[in-house]
Amino acid sequence: MSAQDTIKAAVEGNDVMLFMKGTPQFPQCGFSSQVVQILQYLDVPFKSVNVLESDEMRNGVKQFSNWPTIPQLYVKGEFMGGCDIVREMFQSGELSSHLAENGIQVKQAG
Repeated sequence: MSAQDTIKAAVEGNDVMLFMKGTPQFPQCGFSSQVVQILQYLDVPFKSVNVLESDEMRNGVKQFSNWPTIPQLYVKGEFMGGCDIVREMFQSGELSSHLAENGIQVKQAG
């Protein structure tokens, strides 16, 4: 199975998929850490792939999304963006709304 096939299967097989540097327990970059913190704050179940485990995966995910940076967040197969976009969507409330509209349980503020 190629990296592209692996990525496609991960994106299609998980409601919330995060390609990141490191793991949720031990993020290897600040941007990946911020996205993990946002998802954990919202209490959203998600799967992740550590792109540092393979050059093929790290380069493959950038080609798959046509996006040059990591982390990359997918919701229901849709590419949401990297850290800056996810953070802006979180701060505006758009991320919670988008997740809820897609049937993904999020912790309500307040």
